[in-house]
Amino acid sequence: MIVLAACAVWSLITAAAHGGRPEGVLLAVLAVAAGYASGRILGALLPVAAPCAGALAGLGLAIATPGPQITWQLGHTGATTALLTLATGAACCAAWAARPPALRLTLRLLAAGITVTAAVLGSTTGFVTCAGVLLCSLAAARMRSRALGLGGLALAAALVTGTTWAIAEDVLPDGLSVSLEGHLTQHRVLLWHDALSMARQEPELGVGPGRYGELSPTVTQSLVPDGKPHSASLQQAAEQGVIGVALLAAVFCWVLYALWRTPRATPIALTAGAALTALAAIASIGNALSFTTVTAGAGLLAGIATARPLTYEGPEHVMDGAERPHGDRLEP
Repeated sequence: MIVLAACAVWSLITAAAHGGRPEGVLLAVLAVAAGYASGRILGALLPVAAPCAGALAGLGLAIATPGPQITWQLGHTGATTALLTLATGAACCAAWAARPPALRLTLRLLAAGITVTAAVLGSTTGFVTCAGVLLCSLAAARMRSRALGLGGLALAAALVTGTTWAIAEDVLPDGLSVSLEGHLTQHRVLLWHDALSMARQEPELGVGPGRYGELSPTVTQSLVPDGKPHSASLQQAAEQGVIGVALLAAVFCWVLYALWRTPRATPIALTAGAALTALAAIASIGNALSFTTVTAGAGLLAGIATARPLTYEGPEHVMDGAERPHGDRLEP
């Protein structure tokens, strides 16, 4: 709550300094907090039904509102990809929490069905991230140390974010840079250049939340602008400065820390971590976090994965003594 409060307060400070509009940031913070609180409650009362319902809801939202086409250069928004990824993670968490083998198999088939749906909807990135979450969930059964797995996920998120900044800085080798720009589109890379330029001009406070679209030459010249740089970290750097970037990173690191300390089984913690890391990667190259459904869904999944269920999850799910936070015991 301290981290989320700091995000809200800093958005107000930067808005006051440059006349920005902090409403979007405040709404995102509220959505995460509400989703997390709901997830903690529902995850404790309904450890299987809650993530299953969340998966179906995410799938339904992705199908019903697949996301508008912003421009021909940017294609579909990342909201659909993010919702499908979170839905896959929720279905896998429900499968690990279920005890009957038939129910567990059914829930894993649901996760596989969501992955196939991503391909049917034409979201290549969504298919890759959903498949990655599903495979990570299956591999989590063999992972004895959740700290090692979560550390790997943190490294993966840092690698994707670092690559985004490297492309914006034009520091990658020419061949690799051209190849990546071909997939990302030159228009998106130009948006990143504008964001980095703003961050250099105002490194402490940024230009103010919500002001990127007003100051970006690429946005003003676009036929159908959406006012976003399509990268969460670069948007934070441009609009809220280095402290805004640090707070965004702190939220993600806190989620991984909470998953490390959760009394839930290690496969559930690693599955949720994989889905949220995939969301971080999507947000690094898209505008997924601009949608309230995505931020609320991320908070909901994190809350479910860190809840303290009132029911016993089975002997095969019990963590070893070194991983139990504060020495807590799981009682039948």
